[in-house]
Amino acid sequence: MQFADVAPSEPDLDSLRPQVAALHARLASDAVDDVITDWNALRAPVKSWLAWVNLRYRQDTRDEGIAEEKKRRDAFEAGWEQEELALHQAILNLPAESTESVPPQAMAKWTTAVSATNPAVKDERQRENELIAEYVKLMGGASFDLDGTQHDLVTIGGPATSADRATREKAARAKWTWFDANRAELDRIYDDLVTLRSGIASKLGHRDFVETGYLRMSRVDYGPADVARFREAVRTHIVPLCSALRERQAAAHGIDKVMLWDEAVLEPGGNPEPVPVDQMLAAGTDAFARLDPQVAAFFDGMVNDGWIDLPARPGKSPGGFCTYLSEQRRPFVFCNATGVERDVRTLVHEVGHAFQKEASSAIALPELLHGTLESSEIHSMALEFLAWPVMDAWFGEAADRYRRNHLARAVLFLPYGLLVDEFQHEVYSTPESGPAGRHAMNLALQRSWLPDRDTGDLPHLDVGGFWQVQRHIYAYPFYYIDYCLAQTVALQFWSLAQEDQADAMERYVALCERGGSLPFQALVRTTDLDSPFDDGVVQGVAERVAKALNL
Repeated sequence: MQFADVAPSEPDLDSLRPQVAALHARLASDAVDDVITDWNALRAPVKSWLAWVNLRYRQDTRDEGIAEEKKRRDAFEAGWEQEELALHQAILNLPAESTESVPPQAMAKWTTAVSATNPAVKDERQRENELIAEYVKLMGGASFDLDGTQHDLVTIGGPATSADRATREKAARAKWTWFDANRAELDRIYDDLVTLRSGIASKLGHRDFVETGYLRMSRVDYGPADVARFREAVRTHIVPLCSALRERQAAAHGIDKVMLWDEAVLEPGGNPEPVPVDQMLAAGTDAFARLDPQVAAFFDGMVNDGWIDLPARPGKSPGGFCTYLSEQRRPFVFCNATGVERDVRTLVHEVGHAFQKEASSAIALPELLHGTLESSEIHSMALEFLAWPVMDAWFGEAADRYRRNHLARAVLFLPYGLLVDEFQHEVYSTPESGPAGRHAMNLALQRSWLPDRDTGDLPHLDVGGFWQVQRHIYAYPFYYIDYCLAQTVALQFWSLAQEDQADAMERYVALCERGGSLPFQALVRTTDLDSPFDDGVVQGVAERVAKALNL
């Protein structure tokens, strides 16, 4: 099916409620498996419409018609969420012998979901979606003048990664001047979100929104104490490695110190340039054909049927993601390519997400088709490394430079990712801190996690405002440690692939086929790899990377 032909019908909550009520009634007499089968059929078109409208809004934040539909979507979702939770609670309330056939991971995810919300917070959930939409719209409309050329948050990436240092600094100054000018609005939106989410936690009887956030993320086999131990392992073994990388970078560039605007350009001469954006998908066809027949066939279908939106354009929301239309049982990849190095990494990353959904599409339950987010990020981040042998399709003779940069960036990311995670723990543990307190909090954490970062006199950053560029902090609370955990597993895939690419690829495909059928740590162990929480794992990863990079 061509994506252009997809047009899910807008659902009507009043019409759906009696159908959900009928499923409730059947639980008293029918086999639970039959009820769940019909429940999946009922909610598939609903989930498709929810995902489709959200995608269309991200594709053009300036379209007022789509913006109005997004408001209806968010209002509908707040009500529909309660219908979903009520049915799942009813299934959880059945006698144990009635639910023996229901996979334990589905029961676990439903348990966390019903604990994370209830009808008392329906209005707050709708308001939360509205505030997130405000942030997305504000960021989508960001505009910076650079030597007479207008840039947005995506296209500024070109001059921001220029081989010319003066151009990089000028781009950084233009970008952060905009953030400084919009600080009040960015502060207001996030302050409202923190207040709202903390109120939700209180209504639910939770200690704070940290507890609520973990439940929303369906974290069933680890908690904040495990995350804190993982953070300390990274602080001990990865942060010094990153400092050594920054020292090497400064020496290579012939500068005294790596400034913020230098960070993204690891080697003199600038980052390796991929093929032009209009050739990027064709290059992907060549690359995946040489990598793996299953991935190749899937990617070809995505390209031919228009299920990838690759290039950046005015009004398009920044970032990249993969969404899923349940009724069509097909993933959609959203990117913002402008012709820079990271475009390839983003494309491969999102294709990894999409391939997993295709590989596990035989799993009927949506809760098991999709893993929890730290599990899902393994599929994307591991594919980034497993695609190393075919990077010449995009970079030609510069493929080795790309691979070297990619490995360095993988470890350089970890301290930043954990800064974001620890920041969110502190924010929601002390919601009364207010905007100024949060900026100071982030600045202190930055000095701890990124001791080599120097922002010079760039506006907005002297008060600690760097975090406001990170969409996840606003839109997806506590969704960031997931990248760090997954990166630690992906680096194990990288290490394995250096010894046996075929074995690594076989394990990867098998992992994708399992979808979200198990919790995070159990899924990792099905690949014969180690959980990031296991003793010595972070240290081992750091040592292998240091050896590969000759540090």
